[in-house]
Amino acid sequence: MRVLTGLQPSGRLHLGNYFASIKQMVDEQNSGKSDMFMFIANYHAMTSVSDASTLRQSSIEAAAAFMALGIDPGKCTFWMQSDVKEVLELYWVLSQYTPMGLLERAHSYKDKVAKGIAASHGLFSYPVLMAADILLFSADVVPVGKDQIQHVEIARDVAIKFNNEHGEILRLPEHKVAESVAVVPGIDGAKMSKSYKNTIDIFCTQKELKKRTSSIVTDSTPLEEPKQWQSCNVYALAKLFLDEAGQAELRARYERGGEGYGHFKAYLAELVWEYFAPAREKYEYFMANQGEIKAILASGAAKAREVALPLIEQIRAKTGIY
Repeated sequence: MRVLTGLQPSGRLHLGNYFASIKQMVDEQNSGKSDMFMFIANYHAMTSVSDASTLRQSSIEAAAAFMALGIDPGKCTFWMQSDVKEVLELYWVLSQYTPMGLLERAHSYKDKVAKGIAASHGLFSYPVLMAADILLFSADVVPVGKDQIQHVEIARDVAIKFNNEHGEILRLPEHKVAESVAVVPGIDGAKMSKSYKNTIDIFCTQKELKKRTSSIVTDSTPLEEPKQWQSCNVYALAKLFLDEAGQAELRARYERGGEGYGHFKAYLAELVWEYFAPAREKYEYFMANQGEIKAILASGAAKAREVALPLIEQIRAKTGIY
């Protein structure tokens, strides 16, 4: 079974990136049960990053972060999206098989525009490029957050339309969502996203981490009274780091009162800082050895192209492209 995912390098990785996608991929990779494909989606990042030096640097930082968080190039295929140009070719081909109405119904596009992100063709056609990412490598499974399910479904719809005309060439992917962490809340309670500026970054300083966790929106229940953990954003984040016993203990603290939300925010900051301590050390190593990062990405791109080329050659033949 081939499993594929990618993350944009449009800023530092945050808890939502990790728990909704990266951790799933690392667990799957380490199980040895799947053929893992992992890429840095720098073309996608252009919908939100326009400065060349920023995108270039953030792409390297993302590669360092992925590997620091457990992605092992020796166990998976790991590359930079732009190093496999065939994805843009497939993106254009698939555009001919993508009805406008399909894209107009995309929730993500409408949501981002409503949040103030400038509407553009790149943002509108984002699902087609995502479909190309998935279909070019014949992925069986795509781990996603709940908000990305529709994009995998669009990839299936486009693949079906192409296959109906040209034969069974494109493999139909399935999405995979870890329901317990399908949507990781940001500090405002909405889905954690760089677009919404509500993230808690993984590789921030301890001072920054304290500031971000202290900014999490909570209600005004007095310190001495019991608190509702069920609707608390702090609890929703803290439970990601805890086993069942730890979660039960934290719920008990909420229910007996005597502690304010400030106590729970400080506890969350400790959990985050300690959990990612090994990753911070690895990240610092890679950022000090960027030539090693580039060599790893180049090797991964060569492996990815070996998989992509036979399929793209079939598609060229079917569509009449030299």
